[in-house]
Amino acid sequence: MRSPAPVDLRYNALLQLLRSADTLWNASRAFFARWGLSPSQFNVLNLLRLHPQGLSQTDLSRQLIMHRSNLTGLVDRLESRSLVQRKENSSDRRAYRVVLSEKGTRLLDEILPHYHTQADRVWKNIPAKRASELLVDLQQVAQNAQTIATELSE
Repeated sequence: MRSPAPVDLRYNALLQLLRSADTLWNASRAFFARWGLSPSQFNVLNLLRLHPQGLSQTDLSRQLIMHRSNLTGLVDRLESRSLVQRKENSSDRRAYRVVLSEKGTRLLDEILPHYHTQADRVWKNIPAKRASELLVDLQQVAQNAQTIATELSE
């Protein structure tokens, strides 16, 4: 029996990567539901935790790889729950900084221990060294995909 061609292996790896991403997203939706959050809302809160001074919506959308118009709705929903606040940007009065509120910080403090436990379960039976190698490989795949997307949109 002959081995699969490299093209077949790469195609199958890409399909599995897409299936894995979809499965992780669905599991994340189920996980965050108990706090009334979507995975995207959690990502906004978590990113703001890393930037206590806040971020503009443009910076948030870039870091989350999300269109700014989609981010506006996320921030609106989080602000309506008092999890984030919009504050004036001293360097540009037309823009706002989005900052994590005290209530948002408390919610993250509640969620993160559970999140880290479940993340460890996702990586069960995968050695740390292999996870590190996968990280490098996945970053390269993302970079390659971004190059293709840029070329296609020109």
